[in-house]
Amino acid sequence: MITKNLVLMSLLISVGAALYLVIPGFNGGMKPDFMLTMMFIGILLFPKASHVFLLAVTTGVISGLFSTFPAGFIPNVVDKFITAFVFFAVVVALKHLTTKLPVAIILVGLGTLLSGVIFLSVAIFVLGVDVPFGALVVGVVLPTVALNAIVFFFIFPIVKNLVKRSKFETALSN
Repeated sequence: MITKNLVLMSLLISVGAALYLVIPGFNGGMKPDFMLTMMFIGILLFPKASHVFLLAVTTGVISGLFSTFPAGFIPNVVDKFITAFVFFAVVVALKHLTTKLPVAIILVGLGTLLSGVIFLSVAIFVLGVDVPFGALVVGVVLPTVALNAIVFFFIFPIVKNLVKRSKFETALSN
């Protein structure tokens, strides 16, 4: 792996963590997961299995540490890992379409929905946390899908321009 790619991926994760800490919670203190958006940007920039693995593990661990959800560490790690590799598979399958912003926004929205459903499923069915699944999907996951899509709409073009100016070798520069 190239060191400057690792630095960019770590910067994306740290920006996601900072956004997560700054954004106030809603619906009982639950917060939208902007680290997920940054993970998706990292996967779009560096669609290699080794990069996806690093992004998934670091995003999952940091999200888990900052989680306000009861027993949220394990569901975060599991959810980010599965979501990252499913998103990666879709990005690889739709290689040339993912460079278009509308397609990428749709993929981020679907990835966020998948992540939320996996997170809640692991928390409720595996760990036995007593929370209403449907109410959390409607009250937290769907608003997070919308917020992540909006944030991605604004951040991805900025990151794309910065990456092109700095001459990083990413999926966007090929």
